[in-house]
Amino acid sequence: MNEAHGVIESRFELSANLSLLFTEHALLDRFQAAADAGFRAVELWWPFREAQPKGREVDDFLAAVTASSCRLTALNLFAGDMAAGERGIISSPDRTRELIDNLDVVVEVARSTGCRLFNALYGRRDATSTPQRQDAAAVDNLVLASEAFAAVGGTVLVEPLSGIADFPVRTIAEAITVIEEVRARTGRGKISLLYDTFHLAGNGENLVGVIDEYGPFIGHVQVADYPGRGEPTTGRVDFPAVFAALDRAGYSGLVACEYIPSRTTSESLAWISELPDLHLARPGL
Repeated sequence: MNEAHGVIESRFELSANLSLLFTEHALLDRFQAAADAGFRAVELWWPFREAQPKGREVDDFLAAVTASSCRLTALNLFAGDMAAGERGIISSPDRTRELIDNLDVVVEVARSTGCRLFNALYGRRDATSTPQRQDAAAVDNLVLASEAFAAVGGTVLVEPLSGIADFPVRTIAEAITVIEEVRARTGRGKISLLYDTFHLAGNGENLVGVIDEYGPFIGHVQVADYPGRGEPTTGRVDFPAVFAALDRAGYSGLVACEYIPSRTTSESLAWISELPDLHLARPGL
């Protein structure tokens, strides 16, 4: 850390996930709220009801990003009806047209904002299709997505999820298998692992061991404590050890705050000062 002239050089820059943080504000107002709190990078789950939004929704979204001075750095692809329990359409053999429509919109967003990370949730098992057919569709669709984002220098992310028994990508081994299959199929598109401390801890993974073994696969990091999915220091995750392992692995990307604040969002940011040895980019500086 270099504090000369009041400048703090941090190992990692924090970003704010606006689907979980600053929810005391309307969605389009959260960009400015994050900027006011000191964030310069933000990310979201898919912010629209449909894969291909109608009217001015996308224009209004892009205007809010621009007005806030925040960088949009990561975005989930359309994941179906999340409120009804859907967690992605990538492995749905009959929804490829929906995915293609969504990719058209996301590429437009990428060109307008410079966003380069795109989380493609795999999708739950569907009783109307065999696991083999779903897995084949997932690889085909991830190849399609990675090639679509190659035009904007984008990377598709694969994220293991916890707490959903019929979600087939729960372990690191399962995620790496998918990533390697897609990489073997395409020489242009990029695909990497989304390392989420909450989900990995929930699935019983060794958080430091995962980084030590699979560090080169990690394309993005999200942090929330476990259990509870609150801000760091509210659960059992050893964040100093996690950040030290990321540093050893040479991770140079963003660290996204994707947690459910136990207090107001602004109050929940106190954890950053409670872990000063991490030298994170502190909101408000």
